[in-house]
Amino acid sequence: MGIATQFQAKRALRGAGSYQEWREAAEAYDKRQGLDRWRRSDHSRQYDYVSIRTRLDRLRSLKARHDHRGLLYTLNEGIHGNMGGMGRAGLYGHALSGTKLVIEDYIEEIVHTLEHLSGEDTGDISPEEKLDFFRRASHCFGHTAFMMSGSGSLLYFHMGVARALQEADLLPAVMSGSSGGSIVGSIVCSHTDDELREIMEPEVFLERMPDASKRPGTTDQADIEESLRQYLPDDMTFQKAFEKTGRAMNVSIAPAETHQTSRLLNATTSPSVLMRSAVLASAAVPGIYPPVTLQALDDDGYIKSYLPSRRWVDGSVSDDMPAKRLARLYGVNHYIVSQTNPHVLPFVSDGHRKQTTLGLLQNASRRTTREWFNAVTTILDRADKKNGPITQATSLMRSIINQDYVGDINILPDYRLINPRSLLGFPGEKQVLKLVASGERSTWPKLEMIRQQTRISRTLREILQRHEQNLVV
Repeated sequence: MGIATQFQAKRALRGAGSYQEWREAAEAYDKRQGLDRWRRSDHSRQYDYVSIRTRLDRLRSLKARHDHRGLLYTLNEGIHGNMGGMGRAGLYGHALSGTKLVIEDYIEEIVHTLEHLSGEDTGDISPEEKLDFFRRASHCFGHTAFMMSGSGSLLYFHMGVARALQEADLLPAVMSGSSGGSIVGSIVCSHTDDELREIMEPEVFLERMPDASKRPGTTDQADIEESLRQYLPDDMTFQKAFEKTGRAMNVSIAPAETHQTSRLLNATTSPSVLMRSAVLASAAVPGIYPPVTLQALDDDGYIKSYLPSRRWVDGSVSDDMPAKRLARLYGVNHYIVSQTNPHVLPFVSDGHRKQTTLGLLQNASRRTTREWFNAVTTILDRADKKNGPITQATSLMRSIINQDYVGDINILPDYRLINPRSLLGFPGEKQVLKLVASGERSTWPKLEMIRQQTRISRTLREILQRHEQNLVV
């Protein structure tokens, strides 16, 4: 391919104004680079292509013979997202438009088989046996969660990511967020798809920005609450939001006092807590905003203080990415992460880069530095026998440095260095539009990976939703 043509292909990718335009440019780029041939070929050292092809042929053969028992047995042998290594990130980072076609065909065949078995005409397989199979399959396969980091004013990047996922009909049913991520997640989880299509238009939320957005400097906590009130009504609890949308929002908050533990607020652990108070607590940056007391609705519909003796602050300082808690609550084993934390971005990648010798040494160096930091701060804690400012500061620093900030699919902004002073104020109109566009553009290259890696779990959820009386997460 000539230099001019290659330059034109890359320019078309950079200049895409929608996912459809980006997708067309990606397919053209792959074709010019010969990567479409890579997709058509089964062969790769990164996964067991023989096993995938064999299982695909078996499913097709059983379906052609209308062998429902055989199909059920074959699926019972194992349905999981990394069968034969087919979920490896490197398989989605080679060609822009997708992974190996045999992997896509295999996932398509499993989905079609699941839908076929969920139908009425399946021979001697009883409805009870089918329902038991789908419950077990959903439990074993697991679920996907969308986690949004703490972000301050960079929350509009999360908004762009969520908008791209929503337009592609790929928003997971389980979400979490801290600080700015909790704002976006709570808005998404408290509005239906039809409502989201309207309010997530950049012009709409620009209109809803408070007058305080025109003032420079740190945003007042009252102004944040004023802005939230336009999206989260006074009586919107976690339970009401889940019943309305079927999406489970999880908000991370950290205790203002020492020797207390962080919490993850959601419709399971704290159904009556008001989402707006939870978001205000999660956005209360220590040293900048005062800690927040949570509020909840009692049985008579009156607003009361929730744990009135406790006050809470920014959840990102203790549990920015609550992966383990989501795994326990919802059976999540696959994570999509939108990461904008300024102190994290310089040290994370999107997961597609090869593990070079230098990269392995850098990772080892980071782990060693973390262990030394933990040891030194623990020694300082022991010296501070009065549990004073030193202990509080070192405890906060340890909780930040020891967290895991990445997931299976990581969506990162196209910038790394950010002025910290700009994080605590409302950004101007141009910056808002820039951040939303950056979130969308950073998500487009990941959509096909998200689509393929979540398709089976989404299908199982939809099938169970048709058969269960209660909402399925």
